[in-house]
Amino acid sequence: MRRLLFLPFLTIFFCAPAQDLNGTWKGRLLQDSGGCFREYNIELQINFIITANTLSGNAYEYLDVARYVKLDFSGRYNAGSKRMVLIENTLLESKIPVNCAACIKTYDLTWKKEGDQEVLAGECKGRQYGSNSACPAYKVILKRASKTDFPVDIAQSPELAALQKTLLLKPRDKEVVQQLVLDTPRVRIDLYDNAEIDNDTVTVLINKTLLLYRKMLTDRPLTIYFNAFPNTDYELVMYADNLGTIPPNTALLVVTAGEKRYELRLVSGEQKSAAVRFRYNKKE
Repeated sequence: MRRLLFLPFLTIFFCAPAQDLNGTWKGRLLQDSGGCFREYNIELQINFIITANTLSGNAYEYLDVARYVKLDFSGRYNAGSKRMVLIENTLLESKIPVNCAACIKTYDLTWKKEGDQEVLAGECKGRQYGSNSACPAYKVILKRASKTDFPVDIAQSPELAALQKTLLLKPRDKEVVQQLVLDTPRVRIDLYDNAEIDNDTVTVLINKTLLLYRKMLTDRPLTIYFNAFPNTDYELVMYADNLGTIPPNTALLVVTAGEKRYELRLVSGEQKSAAVRFRYNKKE
């Protein structure tokens, strides 16, 4: 009898829905004595892959939007204990007083619900950027935010990031094909040749971030996996590198978001690029 009762309990436990941490979290860093300032604002822009319990994104620590440091981070989340560990990796930008030093930190945070608010609370420790000198410890309290104080970056490979710095695309008008409202942050985008395969190649950007460069459209998809932040506008632009042997450059765009699937026909030429806009509205 015990086994019969225990097995359903296990089923219920393991089928519990995973906590979605994707989005913007804002709060305060309370620093121990010895730092440049006693308190800082902090914003974490978290990309959360639920299936792998992995986290990545950017951290902004700032006095105001003119005085800040920007760092990228990676980490993991334990759904059972609701605990995450985030490790800052690279100092991306630093706009702080010359007498202050940026710190590379490791966060130990736990998710909890306080009334209607989601909270990440814990502490972090670190070292000064460029040295092994320890930074003072911090207490961290963050709450999920509907708005960000800083631009939300689109995840991009180092190779494409380096390429984009040297890339010059001729300006073209844009034709917005459709505006999509999504109910999930996890988006898959597939691009196919829309008709006869005729050597069409395309360059694709989302919010001006290069994600595909001079890729040929065929009957096999060019795939982009994308994590959308709540209440943030996104624009995908398909830029025609050529017109193929049968002008203009045409593509079938398939957007898969949760259980919804959208099929759109895109046409780009030498004067105009096709664009699709979308936005993720998080359900409360």
